[in-house]
Amino acid sequence: MVTLQCSQPRKLEYRDQHKPELKKSHALIRIRRIGVCGTDLHAYEGTQPFLSYPRVLGHELAGELVAFDDAPGFKENEQVTFIPYFSCGKCIACRKGMPNCCVSIQVCGVHIDGGMAEYFLVPSQSLLHGNGLGLDELALIEPLAIGAHGIRRAAVEPGEFVLVVGAGPIGLGAMEFARIAGGKVIAMDISDQRLQFCRDKLGIQHIVNPRSSDAIEVVRELTAGDMPTVVIDATGNRNAINDGFRFMAHTARYVLIGLQREEIVFSHPEFHKREGTLMSSRNATRQDFEHVVDAVRKGDIKPSLYITHRARLDEAASEFETWLKPESGVVKAMITV
Repeated sequence: MVTLQCSQPRKLEYRDQHKPELKKSHALIRIRRIGVCGTDLHAYEGTQPFLSYPRVLGHELAGELVAFDDAPGFKENEQVTFIPYFSCGKCIACRKGMPNCCVSIQVCGVHIDGGMAEYFLVPSQSLLHGNGLGLDELALIEPLAIGAHGIRRAAVEPGEFVLVVGAGPIGLGAMEFARIAGGKVIAMDISDQRLQFCRDKLGIQHIVNPRSSDAIEVVRELTAGDMPTVVIDATGNRNAINDGFRFMAHTARYVLIGLQREEIVFSHPEFHKREGTLMSSRNATRQDFEHVVDAVRKGDIKPSLYITHRARLDEAASEFETWLKPESGVVKAMITV
């Protein structure tokens, strides 16, 4: 079978490998869709902090169930997706019901090879039913679950202002689930094109570009002087993360979904006087995945709107450089296998 491997930063290579053989308590999926996420792009450009090379990328996956062991309720040829974070089940995080931040977590396409391939073998316990969703929708369940988990971490309440910094796919998912939770969403990005996408496709009323306005004053005016009680970073950009502290209301929660390599720097007195809460949000849990599937089935979210670029697997290697460029207008690229 064909796989697409990132052998080193900015070098993608097609490799022939043996088709995986079914083993105990695992399932074999014929991959049909691969969403290209920020993690894949950061791995390609060499800025993903948890990844080593060479690595087969890809964890936003959907396909057909070819064979399986110990997967009650599933059927052969069923369209499925899966939770691409494999946990130990024994560590402190797993024992507390938080396998998303397992001490020895293995994330597909990061710690272990991912699914930019024709077939992929996963633990049966990670499978998720398609529930009538299309392949494009199923491939986007994972990134939406990332946003849903961040909003659950923030414990968004109806009527409060939620500032989401970064209007990429993860940020868009955070905006959607903040809206579903009853929050009043403010979208911030340095791309007018992405902000217009938020307004036109997601119905976000409040958009802010810090390059073309005094963002602090704009946000202060939008919130009647209070500032947002929830701030979400979905950029993974060090400057944006550090700057995000300035937008916190007194009593605010600041949730970092985005990830970068460097230290976070902020004013302790300013943070302290707000009695602020700072937290990270890593991956997602089955609860989040099921919440997303339910929201998509109800029509509360239409993930197909996010797809702006498409390529076949045999074309994808030559497209990565383009997908990194803001001027390409990419929101979500989808690979067909």
